[in-house]
Amino acid sequence: MQINDELISYVASLARLSLTEAEKEKTKKELGSILNYMDILNGLDTQGIEPMSHVLPLHNVFREDEVKASYPREELLANAPDEEDGAFRVPKTLE
Repeated sequence: MQINDELISYVASLARLSLTEAEKEKTKKELGSILNYMDILNGLDTQGIEPMSHVLPLHNVFREDEVKASYPREELLANAPDEEDGAFRVPKTLE
């Protein structure tokens, strides 16, 4: 892929950046080196290498779901400013 001033200006406009000419030249060089490195990586033989989502082995640390007793409804509603049919009653927020 050829990196030119038009491409740099297009990418800068997508990112809503205003770049000076010096910044455009620096960005052109940096993007060129990134793409060259990607070409090197694309040339590597990855046959037989298992895909991974993270460099470190991660294990699920979530606890199992367990049904536990809750507070009694009357105790919870005791602090409510208003309640109706066993639920908190609040003012309307939408008309």
